[in-house]
Amino acid sequence: MSVNTSEKGLEDIIVDYLRDVNGYNHGGSSEYDRTFALLPDRVEAFIKSTQPDKAEELHIFTVESERKKFFARLRDEITKRGITDVLRRGFRYLTRTFDLYYTLPSELNPTAKLLYAANDFSVIRQLYYSATDPRLSLDVALFINGLPVMTMELKNHFTGQTIENAKAQYQNDRDPKDLLFKPKRCAVHIAVDDTDIAMCSMLSGKSSWFLPFNKGCNGGKGNPVNPNGLKTAYLWEEILTKQSLSNIIEDFAQVIEEKDEKTGKTKTKVIWPRYHQLDVVRRLLKETKEKGVGRRYLIQHSAGSGKSNSITWLAYQLVGLLNNNQPVVDSVIVVTDRVNLDKQIRDNIRAFQKLANVVAWADSSDTLATALQGGKKIIITIVHKFPFILDAIGGKLKDRRFAIIIDEAHSSQNGSMSAKMNMGVSGNASDEEEDLEDKINKIVKGRKMASNANYYAFTATPKNKTLEMFGSPLPPDAEGNVRHVPFHVYSMKQAIEEGFIMDVLQNYTPYQSFYKISKAIESDPEFDKKQAQAKLRAWVEAQPETIEEKSRIIVEHFHTYVLDRGKVGGQARAMVVTSSIIRAIEFYHTITKKLKERNSPYRAIVAFSGDKEYNGSTVTEAQVNGFPSSEIEERMGQDPYRILIVADKFQTGYDQPLLHTMYVDKVLSDVKAVQTLSRLNRCHPKKRDTFVLDFAGNQERVQEAFQEYYKATTLSRETDPNKLNDLLAKIEEYNIYTSDEVEEINRIFFDPTAERTQLDPILDEVVERFKELDEDGKIDCKSAIKAYNRIYLFLAAVMPTSSAEWEKTYTFYHLLAPKLPRIPCEDWTEGLIDAVDFDQYRSVKQGEAAFVIANKDSEIDPIPVSGGGSTSTPEFDVLSNILEEFNANFGGIQWVHPEEAIEQIRSLPERLAASERFTNAVQNSSPQNAEIESNNALMTIVMGLLTEKTEFARNYFENSQFRAFVNQRVFHRAYDQARTAYPLIDGHSSTMIAAKP
Repeated sequence: MSVNTSEKGLEDIIVDYLRDVNGYNHGGSSEYDRTFALLPDRVEAFIKSTQPDKAEELHIFTVESERKKFFARLRDEITKRGITDVLRRGFRYLTRTFDLYYTLPSELNPTAKLLYAANDFSVIRQLYYSATDPRLSLDVALFINGLPVMTMELKNHFTGQTIENAKAQYQNDRDPKDLLFKPKRCAVHIAVDDTDIAMCSMLSGKSSWFLPFNKGCNGGKGNPVNPNGLKTAYLWEEILTKQSLSNIIEDFAQVIEEKDEKTGKTKTKVIWPRYHQLDVVRRLLKETKEKGVGRRYLIQHSAGSGKSNSITWLAYQLVGLLNNNQPVVDSVIVVTDRVNLDKQIRDNIRAFQKLANVVAWADSSDTLATALQGGKKIIITIVHKFPFILDAIGGKLKDRRFAIIIDEAHSSQNGSMSAKMNMGVSGNASDEEEDLEDKINKIVKGRKMASNANYYAFTATPKNKTLEMFGSPLPPDAEGNVRHVPFHVYSMKQAIEEGFIMDVLQNYTPYQSFYKISKAIESDPEFDKKQAQAKLRAWVEAQPETIEEKSRIIVEHFHTYVLDRGKVGGQARAMVVTSSIIRAIEFYHTITKKLKERNSPYRAIVAFSGDKEYNGSTVTEAQVNGFPSSEIEERMGQDPYRILIVADKFQTGYDQPLLHTMYVDKVLSDVKAVQTLSRLNRCHPKKRDTFVLDFAGNQERVQEAFQEYYKATTLSRETDPNKLNDLLAKIEEYNIYTSDEVEEINRIFFDPTAERTQLDPILDEVVERFKELDEDGKIDCKSAIKAYNRIYLFLAAVMPTSSAEWEKTYTFYHLLAPKLPRIPCEDWTEGLIDAVDFDQYRSVKQGEAAFVIANKDSEIDPIPVSGGGSTSTPEFDVLSNILEEFNANFGGIQWVHPEEAIEQIRSLPERLAASERFTNAVQNSSPQNAEIESNNALMTIVMGLLTEKTEFARNYFENSQFRAFVNQRVFHRAYDQARTAYPLIDGHSSTMIAAKP
């Protein structure tokens, strides 16, 4: 007899395992009552065995009419409240409350263990569920105490069907009006085949939205090969054990009712955890229970992957986590920069029965103290308030154990903030009775990650500092380097491949700006070329003609290619990302004008923080928009508002699934590039794609940034603490202070009876010595001091050893740095803008960008520990040459990446000077012959550039006018450098003369 590879064979595998290994009872379809959508006999058996007195008192099972009333009431309660809430809280019938499920028992509670054992987990295959068509059946259904919690449709590659067929069956053949499939009546519906699993928590016909429930494979979608069976066996072998399913029902699954205050309508959300959410919370709880407090965990979960739910589930379950019947942590503090997370956590926890009224919002030491005294277990605070809260009452907290959950860790871990956090929870704040050494040592100890707290840091884009502070260290390599890796990863790659977030790079079109500038004066003054090029670029970008043209493109594109094509079911929104508040306001007014000219029914909103001087008056976003700032997010989800124009606001943490298109007029790189473009990645049932129009030439920077965070991000090695000694050596070379002055400043600073006026004379004396340094010395010294202050706080938290001397030096530098005079940057372009006229501007659409993100983890280096610097020597040229170069770069040729081309042009003189044939020609031949050799050498050099970035080299070879322009300027620059390096003496090269005997 051959192996059964049919769909029935898959049913056998699942049902047999649930029955024989997991201990489920195997029921039959005949038990199912289509009128009530449950198993009445099993409900009755459970109640009679666990609550016989209640059943007898109300005669619910002895009189048939009462029995029907009881089940009708139970059916209606499930429809109204949802199956998970009825299981958790039971339901009231007449004068009694009936328990319909007993929760997982604690370790030391034998009575609870007996009650839990009374629960009836049952499985039925081929359940004939329909009251209108008795032929309809679904493959598998799971029940707890007779109440339905899960349905399954199974498919099988061996019979030519996959999970997609199972989804289609739910969407097309399972009527959401049928009692079993109505919202909330069943916790989740599962589509499964032999390789993949998907889930839907609320069926709605063809628009039923299935999310993957896969483990992931190699950082992407799917499941790994299972050496012991099917790839999807973890569903019945791990997820559907009694303990696991109970845990999900008790602590994860929930129904959220959201009421629109304006319309009064209520929107229902049925939530079931994704696999990565379930996995990370369970792994963190297991680690915490086994290892206690004093640990750090970095969770790298992609933007849009449901971090808010993961955080709320973790916070809630940490509060109830017990070890030997004792709480592992006393309080959970959630540090976030999203105020709306407070409401989300409150709403989520309200759905659970174990804890009530446990969440508090704290924005000061007083509110935190009140919350803790009032028995609040979960305290939420915004990132900028948290250090002040803990700084004020640090000493009172040392006997408590904390779990600190950090939302978007990279934004909350600047040095001073993390140091205050650590000192606060560790109780290492200084007391007035201690002497100086005691205070210094206690502060040094307090800067360490607190031993009475666990840190759980969530981020999609971990920076090097975040990885070193919270990542898990690996064993040292052969050279002693210690790498740090995330504790848990749900990668951007997996989220995109699973369709949980959108691929925002799929439709990305760069627009290139071209300008022409002319002289407005007869004379030809000289300016620094580098400063002049940057100032001219900024000037032309700010011209009304430039903003007018870009606004025209934005409005036309949004109407023609987004709205007219019905993106997101005709509900699409757009965001315009600008480089400054002034630019955002200008775009707002110009786009508003363009919308009116087009008779568009839609409007724009501008968003920026604080107030700004504009056209002679101070304005805020509320004044410009005509409504309060607090309404921006809500209004962007309602007509007529469709375009949001931002300046450093809403580029992180803004969650609007209707956002489809982004117009970028700002240079983006690294984390900012990922965070900003990721505003588009939220999925919506009617959202099929996204679009980015880039005015700022970000293509290559975006490629590099997304590569860094596409899969797991790791730290190559830890920061070398000896770099602090290097900085100290550099600073001490300048002799601007003495060790006695460092000691005296610390003594005064930590003396509660001292006056501030005692500090100033010492510091001012140091400042006077600093002023005696030359310009390069000032820059070098001050840069090193600032670098020390920046790096020390971070290293103090992660170093295994402590240094009171380093701490004293930090205190001294920290007080000194603000007093050091600002070192002015010489402006060698004064009068430049008055000397030029803006002739023309055009913005040209380039070919659609094709991003290729490699399928690999990325490794980043630790934070750079460097300081020092010097003034740069200006390179003067006449205005006519500067404009010629600017127009050649930004006007005649339609550059895709002008910044890269300029960088390559600037590198050519140095490359040419390295040519032996060219330098020999400069030293031993005429300028004419040297130029010929220069042109020949440049052909070879530019040919080599084809292996780097091809755009400049292609234009060099294809455009003879441009090639001549480059050759001439590079030759003169390199020739002058070579002549300076090897001056002629009596007509001969100095190197040749030196070589003579």
